[in-house]
Amino acid sequence: MILLRRAATAAVLLATFLPTAIAAPAHAADGVSCATSAAAPLDSEQARLADPRTSALVERAGLTSFVRRFPAALCGVRGPAEAARLLDGWGEALWQASVRRAQGLRPGGDLATGDDRPLYWARLAMTASLARWEPGFAVDRPALRARFEDASRGLTDNGFTGRPGVRRVFISGFDPFGLDAEIRRANPSGSAALQLNGRRVTLADGSTAEIRAVVLPVRYADFDAGIVERAFTPRLTAGGLGSADLITTVSQGYPGIFTLEAWAGRSRSADPYPDNAGALSGGTRTHPVTAPGLGAGPEFIRTTLPADAVTGAVQAPYPVLLNSAVTEIPAGGTAPVDREDGPTAGSRAVAGGGGGYLSNEVAYRSNRLRGELAPQLPGGHLHTPVLTGLPADPQALTGPEFERNESAITSEVRAVLEHAAVRP
Repeated sequence: MILLRRAATAAVLLATFLPTAIAAPAHAADGVSCATSAAAPLDSEQARLADPRTSALVERAGLTSFVRRFPAALCGVRGPAEAARLLDGWGEALWQASVRRAQGLRPGGDLATGDDRPLYWARLAMTASLARWEPGFAVDRPALRARFEDASRGLTDNGFTGRPGVRRVFISGFDPFGLDAEIRRANPSGSAALQLNGRRVTLADGSTAEIRAVVLPVRYADFDAGIVERAFTPRLTAGGLGSADLITTVSQGYPGIFTLEAWAGRSRSADPYPDNAGALSGGTRTHPVTAPGLGAGPEFIRTTLPADAVTGAVQAPYPVLLNSAVTEIPAGGTAPVDREDGPTAGSRAVAGGGGGYLSNEVAYRSNRLRGELAPQLPGGHLHTPVLTGLPADPQALTGPEFERNESAITSEVRAVLEHAAVRP
């Protein structure tokens, strides 16, 4: 498992989802508010929008209207408070449209409905428009982007309906990553989040559960700013029918298998592998670092998900394994040691079962918070198989094998949850 871990290192429809003031913004021709700067600096993640395949993914999902109309909506804004409301509204609308599309409830485009890439690229194109916008008043642009990011990732629209007797499951997925090597990449954890958000499913014991989901960025800066805590805290503190009964983070992991990660480590150690914005964590295998803003907690946190129930019941089309591997610096030592049977007492975390990257960190952050706020809840991390099957032609955005694999992985995520969420 250690070796695997290293190796894996249309206008009517739019108006349906947007508030009236956003769908038809007032004062869209206001010359002061409509100024834009083509020379505005874009970050390295936004710079990938220069590849025409990114806009093709948005267009082929029927989400182009969001990108096209968003600059005009910004032009109609008259002040900072209105700007904040607009970013909230457009973000939630993009999230809702993407969820509905993933669940076959919103027509549009010829891509498979479960494809998570259109949401990622549409969101990024809209943040680029925000970067180029030059309003005639002072704005806190990073704060506005954060509001839009949270809303378009489901963080502001993830409350349970609260029906008595229904189990409540809260999960997170991730954006695509590794895009400099292959810009067409998708992330099955993000696809699963979109397809499952708001769904009611029948659990293995015949009871019912409601699933709520968010999709998180692959960026260290957002983790430093507390996006994981913002996502999970409401579901751990709402009380009563607003709180989750089980949480799990999901990310893309190893080829050909699902793994339940037995241990999440406190450290970052994935450098020189960058995040989607090109940033490094500052931590390596020999010199791990603790993430900024991380609350007090142990070096390793063990999963409390019912591993036996899952690994004993869900094995097709991919095997589901419990991964107890970690990398640690033993007490009194200075060099990292790989272990297949979990950490030893007093050791320093280098990597959990999910490595030393953000998939490990989302597991640690969410379960550290769970231990602090709702320790009785089951929680942990699920790694999906690597999504393969993209056509050899680099201009072909999808293909039958890719779509079959994505569907198989996301279906098995649901099956895992249907066994993990059974009331103990």
